[in-house]
Amino acid sequence: MSKTKKVLKGIGLSLLVIVLLLGGSGGFYFTSYLPDTVAPKSFPQIDGEIKLAGLDGPVDVYRDKMGIPHIYASTTHDLFLAQGYIHAQDRFWQMDFSRHVGSGRVAEMFGKDRVSTDAFLRTLGWARVAEEELKLLPPEDLAVLQAYSDGVNAYLVDHKGEALSLEYSVLKLLTPGYEPEPWIPLHSITWGKAMAWDLGRGRLNSEIQRAILLKTLTPEQLAELYPPYPAENPYIVNDFSISASSQSADLRLAQSSDVSSLLATISEKQKELDSLLGPGGENIGSNNWVIGGDLTATGKPMLANDMHLDQQIPSIWYQVSLRCRPVSEQCPFDETGFSFAGVPGIIAGHNQRVAWGLTNVGPDVIDLYIERINPENPNQYEVNGNWVDMTLVEESIKVPGQDEPVKLIVRYTRNGPIVSDTYGPLKGQRDDDEPNFTQKAGIELPEQYAVSMRWTALEPNRVFKAIFGLNRAGNWDEFRAAASNFAVPAQNIVYADVDGNIGYQTPGWIPIRNEGHDGSLPVPGWTDEYQWQGYIPFDELPRTINPEAGFIATANNAIVGAEYPYLITTDFDRGYRARRITDMIADAPAPITVEYIQQIHGDNKDLSAEFLVPVLLEIDLGDDHLNETRSLLKGWDYQLNMDSAPAALYQSFFHHLLARGFRDDLPKDYFPTGGSRFTLAIKNLMRQPDSFWWDDKTTTDKVESFDDILRLAFADAVSELEKRFGRDASNWNWGDMHVLNLTHSTLGASGVPPIEALFNRGPFRTSGGSIIVNATGWNAALETPEAYAVASYPSERVIYDFSDFNNSVAIHTTGQSGHAYHPHYVDMTPLWANIQYYPLWWNLDSITANAEGHLVLTPK
Repeated sequence: MSKTKKVLKGIGLSLLVIVLLLGGSGGFYFTSYLPDTVAPKSFPQIDGEIKLAGLDGPVDVYRDKMGIPHIYASTTHDLFLAQGYIHAQDRFWQMDFSRHVGSGRVAEMFGKDRVSTDAFLRTLGWARVAEEELKLLPPEDLAVLQAYSDGVNAYLVDHKGEALSLEYSVLKLLTPGYEPEPWIPLHSITWGKAMAWDLGRGRLNSEIQRAILLKTLTPEQLAELYPPYPAENPYIVNDFSISASSQSADLRLAQSSDVSSLLATISEKQKELDSLLGPGGENIGSNNWVIGGDLTATGKPMLANDMHLDQQIPSIWYQVSLRCRPVSEQCPFDETGFSFAGVPGIIAGHNQRVAWGLTNVGPDVIDLYIERINPENPNQYEVNGNWVDMTLVEESIKVPGQDEPVKLIVRYTRNGPIVSDTYGPLKGQRDDDEPNFTQKAGIELPEQYAVSMRWTALEPNRVFKAIFGLNRAGNWDEFRAAASNFAVPAQNIVYADVDGNIGYQTPGWIPIRNEGHDGSLPVPGWTDEYQWQGYIPFDELPRTINPEAGFIATANNAIVGAEYPYLITTDFDRGYRARRITDMIADAPAPITVEYIQQIHGDNKDLSAEFLVPVLLEIDLGDDHLNETRSLLKGWDYQLNMDSAPAALYQSFFHHLLARGFRDDLPKDYFPTGGSRFTLAIKNLMRQPDSFWWDDKTTTDKVESFDDILRLAFADAVSELEKRFGRDASNWNWGDMHVLNLTHSTLGASGVPPIEALFNRGPFRTSGGSIIVNATGWNAALETPEAYAVASYPSERVIYDFSDFNNSVAIHTTGQSGHAYHPHYVDMTPLWANIQYYPLWWNLDSITANAEGHLVLTPK
């Protein structure tokens, strides 16, 4: 147990009493029904007047009944100063924690147990890159960041300790001397790095996993676990072509298994970030689509988006409207949508003319390089036969209670930082007992080596110029100009405008690799053979405007077909969500409405059941009771609805099918998690009933076939459900298994029940699943019943109606407030779980009519 957890255990029994006795408002947190005039002093003031230094003029902030602020200001400076102030009112703890993660300074808040995490974050160097990015921003964008920072700091002037948030009452028991520092523009920039890591680490995981699995699997067996994108599922862009040199992939360019232990170490370092950013995983995705007026009931476009991320509380999103009054060249912002607390502007939303929605492209933008180290000098590495000095950067990690900081030397190669262990522990790590692997790998490892990382996010870019450009865009050309700066993380951006146009653009820095290098495995760094050859030019990235189909849909699926001459990734989502979305749009029974799009958002159809259930229904299970129970699946519509007994049975069966089929052949860390990759793997392997994967290696008296594994998995499922719910299948339902427990992103997994109870919420029954449009993902690698809990989810849902923006609707997962026990802390979750929405008020009359508070910020 970590020292932090031991300390928390020691204070756990008395914590509630301590908080109740805190000076000021602590006790109010535990009052279920507060008088309107009494609230903890950390709760935001939403009525009356507050005087703020630095304002040019008054700013009106109307909060609607969901707590969403609508900010009206006469200058750009005042608009973003107010946004910084309002973000701090509701979410300062989240902001404070996020900036410490982005800068690799988590130990300053939580003590020496986080030094190793900080060391990895400092090695990646997010803050160093962010400092360089600040220098690239034009003056007008820097001014926005500074105004935002001034607004945050205006709030900090009058709020300290528990007046900022309840979390600081707990934190002072851990690090008594901690005081939040002023906010600066750098803190906003580093948040972008954390998000890029969150959306890009899946490719790193895949690269490490492939390399380690090749120690025990043949390249052919590994390929069966990573099947290529199926041709029957849709592509995002079907009519885009350019002329460029072709590329191909070759799995044989693997490195020797000698390096597998070192890669496992890197993987463990990466996992340390999971408790800060969420566990991530390949099953996280997003959906968005845009429908032209020819297909809608209103004759105007509609745009929908739901971005899928790890579950957490508070939500990663903060909804806000930013309105210049009047709108002018000097103050051009007039928009609403989803923001990050800690970052100015709108990440995804609409302004007075255009709307945009995001999903992750998931390009392979991270490569691991095996660097040949000079045995006589650990700070030199080889480049084309010559020893080259590394760039050395010294880092100091401050630790509460320690007089001296922890020193760290980060070593940089031309490919990026060394992310493996330092030179000394590498000695003796060679695995010379596996010559066959070395032979098939085709390369020889150096005597001394280390692993470096090249990642697009570690190269300075101007993503904030992209965000502010999207916020101001008024047409397709301005939208594309803004998107051209969206370097990292690369997003599928769908577009619509008031003139009736719909479009799509792939942005981002996507590496061009030499032929034969597909980025799927670590490669030698000592030669130019595997160096990137630049990035795909923006004008050669896929795009489309007003396609013949009348709609565009993306769901992390393949963007273009094999005719596209550049490699984006070998690991697109395999397209089951995309297929279901496109089918529902193309086969809509009537002109499409907002209500019909809500049905698409909430669709729970599991397309894996289409090919598995018919096979399961045909075989003899060898047991009358099992055969009778199986009848639940006859006539089932394959929808994973909350109250469905067939859904519960099928999901349990699928979990046990994965376990029976793959666990005996894979290391525990790489048990199948489910999702589209393993769904497609099973579909392909069904055609091989005597495949290597179906034989249970734990039995010696027989060789199992696919049918045998089906029988065993189904028996396991029935046994599990009967133990949990009883033999009466009418008591079985998916919602009781597939629950959402919202975990506080910092203190929610402390291991101390009283602290967790302060901030966590749930369980909430849900529907959906891992390859479903309603993508409430669960982790099949875990043991039951924990496996079925919601691990990732649609972090928001939104539908923009261009016939009248006031008809638009949205929801996100928790609530606007980051303050535990605030009425808006978790008021959205029941709506979200039941695929319900609230209005996105756009007209001032509707905003004021539905306001629960009107705050005026005035110059001090």
